[in-house]
Amino acid sequence: MTRFVIGMAFLLGIGLGIAGGAGPAASPDAATLQAVAAKAQALEARLIETRRHLHMYPELSNREFETSKFIAERLRALGLDEVRTGVAKTGVVGILRGNRPGPVVAVRADMDALPVEETIDVPYKSRNPGVKHACGHDVHMTVALGTAEVLVQWKREGRPLPGTVVFIFQPAEEGPPPGEEGGASLMIREGVLDQPRVQAIFGLHSAPFLPVGTVAYTEGPILASADRFEVIVHGKQTHGAYPHQGIDPIYVGSQVVVNLQAILSRQLDPREPAVVSVGVFQAGNRFNIIPGDARLEGTVRTLNEETRRRIPVLMEQIIRGITEAYGATYEFRYEAMTPVTVNDAALARAMVPALQKLLGADRVIRTEAQMGAEDFGFYAQQIPGFYFWLGVRAPEDPTVRMLHTPEFDADERSIGVGVRAMTTLVLHYLGQAGK
Repeated sequence: MTRFVIGMAFLLGIGLGIAGGAGPAASPDAATLQAVAAKAQALEARLIETRRHLHMYPELSNREFETSKFIAERLRALGLDEVRTGVAKTGVVGILRGNRPGPVVAVRADMDALPVEETIDVPYKSRNPGVKHACGHDVHMTVALGTAEVLVQWKREGRPLPGTVVFIFQPAEEGPPPGEEGGASLMIREGVLDQPRVQAIFGLHSAPFLPVGTVAYTEGPILASADRFEVIVHGKQTHGAYPHQGIDPIYVGSQVVVNLQAILSRQLDPREPAVVSVGVFQAGNRFNIIPGDARLEGTVRTLNEETRRRIPVLMEQIIRGITEAYGATYEFRYEAMTPVTVNDAALARAMVPALQKLLGADRVIRTEAQMGAEDFGFYAQQIPGFYFWLGVRAPEDPTVRMLHTPEFDADERSIGVGVRAMTTLVLHYLGQAGK
């Protein structure tokens, strides 16, 4: 198996054991893979139309009203046994019950877009000014809808489908607006994993650094936690010509920015990945006035929950010491947002052989952990799961158009690959866990 490392080589994961934690289960037979591939191929043109519709009408977090209606209508038209709307504000849940007893597995897709102005000139360019599916969530939803349609056909044809599949279309993965709740944590609180009780969950993410036809995964931590902090330094305003008559919060804040990096280089084990980044530094309104206050805002990323708990304590020690040394005071706020996303090792080992048989061993890449974040980690805290990267870069184009940028786009050939991969994982899990 190739080991993949790229500047921003992501990694996704989750946790669950199959067959009591036994060794890898037998991968799907050739006939099953051929049938899945044929069904996905037959749907390809329609799924591309679906993706383009979703891409043209993106909606921001907790405002996915039309997207929610569109998804619910599609699921009802497919004939799922149950479709719930209004979950965690705009979320949609579809339930497909199999034709024989078995476990319950979930497929999760995120729905929200980003406040990014689209700059690429394509027929499906965003028609909502200032909003774009710049993180591939339109692809994620389309793959989940395609997987649902293949499995509905599978059941109608009398093919074995033990257990139940829960399709989770989640709003606000990018984070709810200030003052609102939303995302995976709210979906969980509203019972998305309990009715019926889900035993494992799968998800994927568009990967512009991987060519179409490949996927990447890891065992253990895959994506970092993401927390937010705010520091307000209170000094004493004075004339810029007389700094000794005041307390300069810009200077004090600058010392805070510099010294926070000592946490990573001198207080944590250097083998433990962590990031402390200041993204906002606001102070003053005139060139010759030293202001009274300065405001810092930033993010903390870790791959270890113990490190995650330790960093804010170390941060405040530094902030307190520096402000006291210069006669300033401070306010410090720390918001724990998204946990580390962790791949369950047993589930990963059980699922990877199925992907290898589907795509080829050289196209299923074991990668490194990434300091980006995903609220899929909340599901992975509750039940085992498996989250993988889906290559969306055109193989003939070496340019990486990164996520969250105006130039990002997905090669639509990736949709069929995603449907085949996700359907295979679901069938493999249900078939093996049901034995």
